[in-house]
Amino acid sequence: MMDQDELDEILRRHRLFLDNAEGGRYADLGAADLQGMYLPGVDLRRADLAGATLRGATLRHADLRGANLRGADLRWADLSYASLTNADLCCADLRSADLRSADLVVAGLRHADLRAADFRHADLRGADLLGAELSGAKLRGSNLEGTRLRERRDLMPPRKEDRLD
Repeated sequence: MMDQDELDEILRRHRLFLDNAEGGRYADLGAADLQGMYLPGVDLRRADLAGATLRGATLRHADLRGANLRGADLRWADLSYASLTNADLCCADLRSADLRSADLVVAGLRHADLRAADFRHADLRGADLLGAELSGAKLRGSNLEGTRLRERRDLMPPRKEDRLD
């Protein structure tokens, strides 16, 4: 597990990176173990967290716009009020995660495990949920306008067995 001092240094350099300042460095936290970390309001825009373990982490009000969270373990994580616009959460495990009032506009959630996740009042406009597991997910009050939940047959090329010729 990453210690707090090491993480603080990565976050400091990432802030410099986002500001295009000298000494800035892109946050590469892919496969990092950040389980249970307390990171409310953290700015990890465009950071790489692919495959990271964030199980039970507090990321309330975090800025994760454009972040790569592909395959990340976010079970029981608190992502309430977080900004995840355009984040890649493909194949992520978000079982029982708290995403109340989160901004997930055009987020990629293909094949994500969202069982029992709490999306109440979340903004999921244009999110891609193809193949996502949603059983038990709480969606009351969520904005699902333009959300992709299944393939559109009219946009798919006809399959050989569907042709009439």
